[in-house]
Amino acid sequence: MNVFRRLLPTKFGFKTCKKSCYAPGICSIHSSPDCVVEVHSPEQEVIIALGSNVGNRLNNFDEALHLMKQSGIQITRHACLYETAPAYVTDQPQFLNSAVRGVTKLGPHELLSVLKKIEKDMGRTTGIRYGPRPIDLDILFYGKFKIHSEILDVPHERIWERPFVVAPLIDLLGSDIDNDTVASWHSFSKHSSDLFELWEKLGGESLVGRNGMKRVLPVGNHLQDWSLKTSLMGILNLTPDSFSDGGKYISVEAAVSQVRLMLSEGADMIDFGAQSTRPNASKISVEEELDRLIPVIEAVTKIPEAEGKLLSVDTFYSEVASEAVKKGVHLVNDVSGGRLDSSMYSVVAALRVPYIAMHMRGDPSSMQNPENLQYNDVCKDVAFELYERLKEAELAGIPAWRLIIDPGIGFSKNTEHNLDILTGLTTIRAEIARRSLAFSHAPLLIGPSRKRFLGDVCARPAADERDPATVAAVTTGVLNGAKVVRVHNVQYNADALRLCDALLERKQR
Repeated sequence: MNVFRRLLPTKFGFKTCKKSCYAPGICSIHSSPDCVVEVHSPEQEVIIALGSNVGNRLNNFDEALHLMKQSGIQITRHACLYETAPAYVTDQPQFLNSAVRGVTKLGPHELLSVLKKIEKDMGRTTGIRYGPRPIDLDILFYGKFKIHSEILDVPHERIWERPFVVAPLIDLLGSDIDNDTVASWHSFSKHSSDLFELWEKLGGESLVGRNGMKRVLPVGNHLQDWSLKTSLMGILNLTPDSFSDGGKYISVEAAVSQVRLMLSEGADMIDFGAQSTRPNASKISVEEELDRLIPVIEAVTKIPEAEGKLLSVDTFYSEVASEAVKKGVHLVNDVSGGRLDSSMYSVVAALRVPYIAMHMRGDPSSMQNPENLQYNDVCKDVAFELYERLKEAELAGIPAWRLIIDPGIGFSKNTEHNLDILTGLTTIRAEIARRSLAFSHAPLLIGPSRKRFLGDVCARPAADERDPATVAAVTTGVLNGAKVVRVHNVQYNADALRLCDALLERKQR
């Protein structure tokens, strides 16, 4: 049980005053200049908002999170990133906004002092109210409690009028209420029955992408709004045994030529894979994977056509991911979702690059075994298993704003499962949203290209005869919510994506 104490100076020391409660489980703490109020309890769950519009805004967030962790705040969830127009004082640069959820043993005023010190240490000075600042840290919620003092109001007094605060706040929740503390946060909402209704009254998802608010994911040297267009990832297999084009691009010259072709045909990014993950494939060593991979990455990063494009490494080895990023790769694409290398999450967290977490059971040599093909409801089961992996990645330090989700078409799935996933992407997103709205906003990637299930449906035993079926699968996926597609034939699918994006734009009008 939480014990609140108000300590007043007296002639003989201190006297203790009782807490006051507005409703069961919801308490208010008051203080005055000669009255200190603190919480004495093992831990409290808190939400802290972040804002920045001076310097490298993303680096400012990373540094603030690092300092918060060092100061006794264990971060458990991250919201998405939002780039927003300035409010109140409009003649200043755009803000980056987000929020985090965590637990701390610090009392509310101790927590405030810690956050103010972090702001000061990072260069924030007293200036124009609502003006530019390298970092802004505000306590939105502290446990189940309302706090009112001359220096602290919790919930933060202006939450209710600020979409750029409410959007990341909502991200930290699930559509299901997961504990009593979250229930109390909903009860604090002014002028609405809960926080979800508040968000809808402010405009809800209709605000994102317009009215000066964009949901962005940092990649390379910029913040990308993945809602503007569907991104096309071209596959470059540097293996002798891949199911579709194994052995075609083993030499550096052949690989660079294929990259040039895919970029000229409309690829937004290139995914380098130096280890086959086809069914029943055997693992190769880290050293052999690097020997295949690094010379090609070094060559591709030097060609002018690659400037401004994104490069991804398809690997389940953390050491390969680390070396590839050092050579200029921007994203890590892990078919195992962190299951085949226990260091992957911590390494990617330190690299500060986007992480594509794919769903697979077992490994490529065992993924199609009968025990790995058992599902009660493939979309719901995949969503739950993906959520568990994303949660582990986040607790290891990969924020939600650096995550991309792949349901793993063709991995631990039979033909019917793959068809259900293509038509059930909205179900996967909704199931993830029950537990984390931030994860549910992560871009969805699909990779149906030339997969065996297309051959089964269309009676095309040869992988290179499945490009028309791939276009149909990609179209289905994009119209159901996929934002990134991974393909072999860039030209055909680039046209399909242009049409899909045009159809979706018309639908939104």
